[in-house]
Parts: sequence; C-alpha cells; structure tokens
Amino acid sequence: MSPNPATTHSRILKISLLAISAAFALASAMPVNATGIARKRVVHSTRHRYHHYYYRGVPTYMPDPAAGDDSRFDDPAVRQAALDALGRQNGSVVAVDPSTGRILTIVNQKLAYSAGFEPCSTTKPIIAVAALEKGIVTPDTMIKVGSRRYMDMTEALAHSNNNFFEELGRRLGFDTVWHYDHVFGLGQRAGYDITGEQPGFLPAKPPVRGGVARMCSFGEGIKITPLQLAAVVSTIANGGTMYYLQYPETQSAAQDFAPRIRRTLAIAPLLPELRQGMLAAVLYGTARLSNDPEGEQTLGKTGTCNDETKGGRLGWFASYADQDHPKLVLVVLLRGGARIVNGPHAADVAGKIYRDLYAHDYFADKLAGDPVTVARSER
Repeated sequence: MSPNPATTHSRILKISLLAISAAFALASAMPVNATGIARKRVVHSTRHRYHHYYYRGVPTYMPDPAAGDDSRFDDPAVRQAALDALGRQNGSVVAVDPSTGRILTIVNQKLAYSAGFEPCSTTKPIIAVAALEKGIVTPDTMIKVGSRRYMDMTEALAHSNNNFFEELGRRLGFDTVWHYDHVFGLGQRAGYDITGEQPGFLPAKPPVRGGVARMCSFGEGIKITPLQLAAVVSTIANGGTMYYLQYPETQSAAQDFAPRIRRTLAIAPLLPELRQGMLAAVLYGTARLSNDPEGEQTLGKTGTCNDETKGGRLGWFASYADQDHPKLVLVVLLRGGARIVNGPHAADVAGKIYRDLYAHDYFADKLAGDPVTVARSER
C-alpha cells in the first residue's frame, strides 16, 4: 500500500519543526569558546540550512566576573544572591541601601569602577521628573508617538517609548536637560572616597547624533557608571535625599559607618507619577521578567542599546524594592555581543536576586528593623 502523500507531508513538517525547535534550544544555551567569547548557533528558515555565527569583540560570558573583587565588608546574603543570579555573564551588579547610601555589594568591581557606559533608556526617569516639574507635561498629557498612537507618562515609562521622551527633550531644551542630569549626579562621582571610582561624562553641548532628543531617549553622549545610576534610583526611592554612596574598605570604616547627605531634591510631589510608570514597567512592561507576584514588589527601568564606543551591546536595569519601605536598590549592567544582552534580560537577573532574598526572609529581617514597623508593633 503506497503511503498517503498528505500524511507523509505532515510527518515531514512535524519533524522539521522539531528540528528547528531543537536548534533554537541549542542557540539559547549560549556556549562559550575557549577565549570566553559567546558563541551562538543561529538557524535560518531557508529550508533548514544551518549557519553558525560567532560573536566577536566584547564577550557575553566570562569565566568569573567577580574575580579580584574585595567583598570583605559586603552583606553576605545580597552578595551571594547577586553572584548566583549573574553567573558567568559579563556584567556587574550594584546593591545599595537607599535609606543610608551604604553599598551592600558590588559584583565585578572592575566593571563598576570603569569610565562609564551609555545609559540607554535608564535616564528617562530623570527626564520625566524634569518635564513634570517644568510643567511641560502633566500625568494626563498624551503625546503622539506614532501615526495613530498616543501615550501618557505611565505608558511611556512602562514600554520605554523613545518617541515620547525625544519629544520631551525637544520641549525641555538642552540647558534644562543638562541641569537636571547634573542635579541627579551625572558627570560626578557618586561615592564618598571610593577608591577607583570614576565620574562618567555629561556633555557640555548637545550630541551631534540626534541632539537633545536622542540624549533623552538613549542617553546619547552621556557616560554613566553603575554607581551613579544606583545613586539616582536611591534618590527616587527614598523621596529625594541623595546620599553619598559609601563602600567601607576597612573594619573601622564598616563599624563607624554613618550616612552622608550630598543634597536634598524637592521632588517628592512628582514621584507618585514617576513611580507609577516604573511600577507599570515591572508589572507588564519592559521589566516584567523582574516581577514576582508572590514576593517583594519592585519598581524599575530598563535600558538597551549598542555600546557605540566599546563594541557590542548594553543591557541595564535599575530598580528598587519596595515602594512603601524602600530597602534595596539594584543596578544590573550586562555587556556582550549576543542579542540576549538587553534591558529585559538584565531585569530577569535582578528578579532572580529579589526572589532569592525574599525566599530567605531578607526583606522581612530588614523591615523588622524599620522604625515605623517597630513603633506599630509596640502599640
């Protein structure tokens, strides 16, 4: 009996689809070659012809990102969670207590102390504050972002819409944008006597490529460090107090630690709208991989762009937990040539840290020492 052509075709199609699925599974594994440069296997749809591509330049993975770190005075629970979540990815994690400016850990200190990288979309919260305070927009203002599409501030932050923030940049103008970036600490060291920290870079004039509009959507022309971004998010988290970041390097410095206020920003009335957008990013936007419905509620902002000066790609995620009693700020920076290097994946790394700490009652322990919580428990 001759085989049914339709049945045979169906089986071939099913086998072909399984082969494609297997190939993509191999691609997602992201093996690493002997030099530490990420290697990805890519399948093209031209009748199942397989092509191998090798990413050159900036490695996506490395043998030990934390090699050479001095972690003697780190919070051991936070550091271990960060190490486990980052794994062998080429990146850095900075964790800060936003109520004091105390750095809890820095994984890959060499990268964190570098000259800085383009912030991608992580500067959008600063632009949002500037636009709200200057009255350029209100929370209900709808801005055209496409031929038949409009967005308000919450949705623009949630989905990191570049057209929205480019329009804000044009309305604000370069001088105003520069002022707010400067006030939030860009182009200045965020730490207090942190050995090796660098100040990043804030341009004195609009970048040639895209001008102030692109500066407000991608951070064009700006170089920011993970420490600076952690200071920005800490200021947003605690309601406007910018602390010097401190990272004790001796036993006496750790024992005698005391917060140092750098400046106070009168931004508290503007923060509910900003936080709503950062919360939306976690709940259903670009940072949803960081969300844990059963755990600690986080707020954050992703950033993805090409690293124009150093090659490869950048993936950022800046966040904090939680909104009522901020206890932890996390900044994740990823580098590399693979497409997995992006803001959503950086958010996934942060989400693993938050979930690990929540599972080990880290936030409950921190909340138990909160003065407000203690006062309530004594009633």
